[in-house]
Amino acid sequence: MKKDTSHTIKRAQRFPVILISEGLLVGAVGGLIVLLYRVALTYAGIWLEKILSYVRGNPLRIAAWFAVLMLMAFIVGRLVKWEPMISGSGIPQVEGEVTGKLAQNWKKVLPAKFIGGFLCLFGGLSLGREGPSIQLGAMTGQGISRLLDRGKTEEKYLMTCGASAGLAAAFHAPLAGMMFALEEIHKGFSMSILISVMTASVTADYISSYIIGLDPVFQFRLDYVLPQSYYWMLILLGAILGVMGAFYNWAMLKAQDLYKKPKFLNETTRLMIAFAAAGVLGLLMPSVLGSGHELIVSLTNGEMVLGLVVLTFIVKFIFSAVSFGSGAPGGIFFPLLILGAMIGGIFAMTGVQFFGLDPVYINNFVLLAMAGYFTAIVRAPITGIILLFEMSGSVSQMLSLAIVSVTAYIIATLLKSEPIYESLLDRILKSHKKNQAGIKGSSQKVLSNFVIMNGSVLEEKMVQDITWPDNCLLVALERGGKELIPKGRTKLMAGDTLTTMTDERDAGYVHDKMEKLCYTSF
Repeated sequence: MKKDTSHTIKRAQRFPVILISEGLLVGAVGGLIVLLYRVALTYAGIWLEKILSYVRGNPLRIAAWFAVLMLMAFIVGRLVKWEPMISGSGIPQVEGEVTGKLAQNWKKVLPAKFIGGFLCLFGGLSLGREGPSIQLGAMTGQGISRLLDRGKTEEKYLMTCGASAGLAAAFHAPLAGMMFALEEIHKGFSMSILISVMTASVTADYISSYIIGLDPVFQFRLDYVLPQSYYWMLILLGAILGVMGAFYNWAMLKAQDLYKKPKFLNETTRLMIAFAAAGVLGLLMPSVLGSGHELIVSLTNGEMVLGLVVLTFIVKFIFSAVSFGSGAPGGIFFPLLILGAMIGGIFAMTGVQFFGLDPVYINNFVLLAMAGYFTAIVRAPITGIILLFEMSGSVSQMLSLAIVSVTAYIIATLLKSEPIYESLLDRILKSHKKNQAGIKGSSQKVLSNFVIMNGSVLEEKMVQDITWPDNCLLVALERGGKELIPKGRTKLMAGDTLTTMTDERDAGYVHDKMEKLCYTSF
């Protein structure tokens, strides 16, 4: 079917209804795929633990296990070479495609990311399930869009729905899935996308909960709400998390650079280093392997002393950099939450020793630090706050979560630390030459929405006075819930939602130009 201008506009007018049913479909299929991935990783962790118990103390068995690790590294390396888009988290790749800067092939990404992510966690690499889950969900949305022969505008919405469903199913966090998809992936709000994303997220969470239960991911008790007399410690903790978050971003990017320097290292040999490190740590310090969920259990149950928490944090941090820097298919989302929990534990234990903090509040600081560390690294504070209260099942810490998250956000911003996923996307665009092979020559039209912010260059200007991006048509303007036809003398106001149309091949360029016009004052 030809997706010309009239077809695109007419279909967009029915989006509020169309996208609800399609969001339901994407949520159901994406939720099932991510649930299967989550179950597979659970078995990977169980099998890894049994293997390490079996080989420990026997040199011959240890040698055999290292041979298996090298074989897994070789297989994952071949998968990454076959489909480079599965490397790393997957979240930057989804962001890039939704904004029109990258092209992925769902038929290759789905199987390669699933198998590659499974093997990496089976090998013990310090990676998470959330990034791959979001990419698997988004690729499900893309696949359904193409099987149903939808246009590119609709495909972007369905990919956002899939990303939301992926996070919801991975973490039993439907609200966080919805907010992350809108705040980080789509980077915009409209009623059409909001309702469809909510539908997909809730559907995926329902399926996941029906099969594996309603228990939150982090099951530790918070017996007391933190008294306001301790709130000065929240500011200090937020500042520390802001600094540590900026350092984390620098370290992860530096690890990628170090892997790329030696000319003899390729996709496979880089992974062999990471898998070998996992093998060594599996014998010496198995607690740091995998995503690290058991570390939270040990920490919050009071089974770790301060010195052990510090050592575990340092080893886990370095191992996470070694794992992620290798280009292995896996996320940084869950491991960074574990590292944040370690920082919160160190901070609280130090507070008990030196500032008279009551030990019953240690778990409060563990939870608060996870949200603050996530915010400092990803720069998505709303998602961080919602995610942590959904994952912990506790809503009593909202004010404390907000204070720590906002402080960490401010400090990381003052340190000029770029959000990690934006930095990773920039690197992908450079290394893949903007990967326009799948986009060039396409004549499909793409609609995009942008909201004019207070103080932007568009505010109080007439349409005819603006230098609009090349190959971009302003087709609609929404103000106060009413749609206006933009004319040359129409004065733009803060809060207006602009709808633009462009060719698919120009979508990335137009997106960046329109964001600058709508969100900046120069």
